[in-house]
Amino acid sequence: MSRNLKIWCNQNLSDAAIAELKLGLGNHTLDLAEERGNNLTVSGPAAGLASADIAFGQPDPEQVIELGSLLWTELTSAGYTRYDRDDLRAALSQRGAQMTNSSTVYDAPCAEHLLAFMLAQSRQLLQSYADQLGPRSWSTAALRPNTRLLSDQTVLIVGYGAIGKRLNELLKPFNLEIIGLRRTVRGDESVPTYSVDKLERYLPGADHVINILPAHASTDGVFGETQFVLMKTGAVFYNIGRGSTVSQSALDAALRSGRLAAAYLDVTDPEPLPPDHTLWTSPNCFITPHIAGGHGDETISLVRHFLANLARFEAGEKLLDQIV
Repeated sequence: MSRNLKIWCNQNLSDAAIAELKLGLGNHTLDLAEERGNNLTVSGPAAGLASADIAFGQPDPEQVIELGSLLWTELTSAGYTRYDRDDLRAALSQRGAQMTNSSTVYDAPCAEHLLAFMLAQSRQLLQSYADQLGPRSWSTAALRPNTRLLSDQTVLIVGYGAIGKRLNELLKPFNLEIIGLRRTVRGDESVPTYSVDKLERYLPGADHVINILPAHASTDGVFGETQFVLMKTGAVFYNIGRGSTVSQSALDAALRSGRLAAAYLDVTDPEPLPPDHTLWTSPNCFITPHIAGGHGDETISLVRHFLANLARFEAGEKLLDQIV
């Protein structure tokens, strides 16, 4: 495709990322929306999008459906809950338009965040830090028996996709058994992978249960009282998917009962988690404020992903991280 294209963008980019984007667009036109946000921002209709050929950011889903001139949309997020709609897919497919996300921008930071969680728990780092902040009691007798080696443990990754694949690569030196569950099994996964409806079958054998499920009607409350009761005593639960996939009260009860050794959460429901929410004081519940996908040059990574896809788009090649 050789014609000049108009690229509309409502992602809040750093100055360096904007400069790289402009340079990489060549003769194409960039329309930076006046109101820009991050990839968690819910945006409404935008006048500038109506004349665009390509959208880069978080456009209004209704506009994506309605605008027949929109050829391709690249979402600046790994999650795409607002766009996971039959009517949107049908509209794009009917006119031959495409949609991509940025999942491979976020697979490495999210996987490293999970690895940090796992190592922190195995070596009792946060529990030791709590002692440093509090009684300073030099709790060797209490903490040392709770340290673990990761080797020979079982990890259940629920929502096995790009993040799970990268985490599997990071965990290879630790000699773990890794099992994946996902909504749609493709058959080319790097670990034994089964349908997510087999969750209750595999929960009892897992030492580490990692939730990477996206928000969707089919995933709401997947982890509830029944699922936490099925987990082995001493298992650790991690959530970097979406808070809506977990019953917060059931998780709190599992922690307070002692069934779970710990929970590590990067997402909650609601977000931000209110200061008086019970999870803040649940025993061995450790929370980061939805930062798992973050890294200092995040918006530059997003721009480079988009430009790589733009080159593919111009050449008529298959796009990276295509969802429609």
